[in-house]
Amino acid sequence: MLAFLKDNLSTIIISAVVLAVVILIIINMRKDKKAGKACSCGSECGSCPGSSVCHK
Repeated sequence: MLAFLKDNLSTIIISAVVLAVVILIIINMRKDKKAGKACSCGSECGSCPGSSVCHK
């Protein structure tokens, strides 16, 4: 088991960093969505058909 960890340590570390970045991005996206900052209509919310749903 230690040999496996030693042989694959760099892969494990890089995978953990990538996973942490993805988790932080998802958390930030959810936080922005709750705050109403995640409107996907390109900042033209007046003409967006989903504007009533976007900023709740």
